[in-house]
Amino acid sequence: MRVYQTSDYQAMSRRAAGIISAQIIYKPDCVLGLATGSTPIGAYKQLIEWHKKGDLSFAGIHTVNLDEYVGLPGTHDQSYRYFMQNNLFDHVDVRPEWTNVPDGRAADVSTECARYNQLIEDLGGIDLQLLGMGHNGHIGFNEPAEAFELGTHLVDLSESTIQANKRFFASEADVPRQALTMGIRNIMQARHILVVVSGEDKADIVLKAFRGPVTPKVPASILQLHPNVTLVGDAAALSKLAVAGEPICG
Repeated sequence: MRVYQTSDYQAMSRRAAGIISAQIIYKPDCVLGLATGSTPIGAYKQLIEWHKKGDLSFAGIHTVNLDEYVGLPGTHDQSYRYFMQNNLFDHVDVRPEWTNVPDGRAADVSTECARYNQLIEDLGGIDLQLLGMGHNGHIGFNEPAEAFELGTHLVDLSESTIQANKRFFASEADVPRQALTMGIRNIMQARHILVVVSGEDKADIVLKAFRGPVTPKVPASILQLHPNVTLVGDAAALSKLAVAGEPICG
């Protein structure tokens, strides 16, 4: 695992965007696995800026997003489809039909999960998977559990995740209780995984995920077993990892 420490969120975002753009330049028809949440927004803004300068084109890529709330249409301002349109897709030259997000309103959840798994396989797998990480170690919506879920599946969101997300909704009651998410197998089959973390409040879980035992109770800990992981975080988020002796690059 490569670990890059930056001074702050802005520098973290630029470093992460640089890794994503390098993937696109190296393989213009690559498959990007994308994430939502507050942490990747800065990286998306940087990618948009480079695109507008003419330095980066998304015209040949396909994207697959990690997850989507159950019950929300793509037009809902808290759906992850809406998030991606607003924070990236609408501002670059990606082909709309080549952007993919699980259908949270699918009539048959099992069929939708199977479709999404097949989609990823048909695309040839994910070249670069971007991940954030929740305070409980979730990646995508793979919550702490007794076993690692393999493929795309329906998940009941944990109380800590609901509490973390309620700030985006009018009330806690409006927060969806379920989501569709790629499973651990989908994520681990990506050829390169890029994890972004920011803030002192992530320091404890970063330490557990990358220096603790591999356990489904800390889903991100499975990343220790992947051969090509890059962790980019600001000094606050990586503070305890540095104390634990993890080799860190500036």
